[in-house]
Amino acid sequence: MDTSPLKEAGLTNGEVRVYLALLETGSTTIGPILKKSGITKSIIYRILEKLIKKGLVSYVIKDKTKYFQAAQPNKILEYVDFKEKELQINRNKIREMIPQLMIKQEFVKKSEANIYEGFKGLMTAYENRYQKLKRNDEVVLYGLPPEQPGFYHAYWKKNHMRLSKEGIKCRMLYHPDVTDVNLKDRNNYKGCEARRMPFKAENPSWIMIYKDVTLIAIPQGELPFAFEITSQQIAESFKNYFEWLWKQSKEFKP
Repeated sequence: MDTSPLKEAGLTNGEVRVYLALLETGSTTIGPILKKSGITKSIIYRILEKLIKKGLVSYVIKDKTKYFQAAQPNKILEYVDFKEKELQINRNKIREMIPQLMIKQEFVKKSEANIYEGFKGLMTAYENRYQKLKRNDEVVLYGLPPEQPGFYHAYWKKNHMRLSKEGIKCRMLYHPDVTDVNLKDRNNYKGCEARRMPFKAENPSWIMIYKDVTLIAIPQGELPFAFEITSQQIAESFKNYFEWLWKQSKEFKP
């Protein structure tokens, strides 16, 4: 007899063999079941317990001995019907989960990270923002060091001119030790406002946020590098911290 439909209905090979053995033996103890089914003693009770839970096997106790008996074959159809209903309920639950699962998938798609090394790498990371920023958009930076090497300063000057020309706004928070000369220079560019951090924190890194991008840069050391994260959630988190610092900072007045 082809027993594959029983297996497709959810019964294991062992469960099928034990159930068929019980159909042929009738009410019986463990011994005949083992002999007829060929199942080892170590797992027979586990299989019988599963069949009992599925409603396909029952037992009675006579003289302190268990006698097992197979349920009527039509019980298998009842079991299949039950599994179909259970599957339908599970299908509906999964259907309700689909929007949340898609959000998770989209979040992964929209989240990525890149590392840039060296001065040229930092400049590449800086230039990336012009691919996303448009007129009236804004970029914010905080934790900026009080002083920078001459070649850095030359780039920043050129960069600020480009921001002003393209109508991109910029807010910056510098280390409290930054000179008035440097702050005045930054504030001279249209659309740019620079202030001092509200407190002194010795941190080698500074952070830039725009759109869904967060750039964490460490320009000091033998090999400066920047860690660029593209994630709306992360960008919003860093931006909120920037806004908290900005509210506590004071407008620069030369």
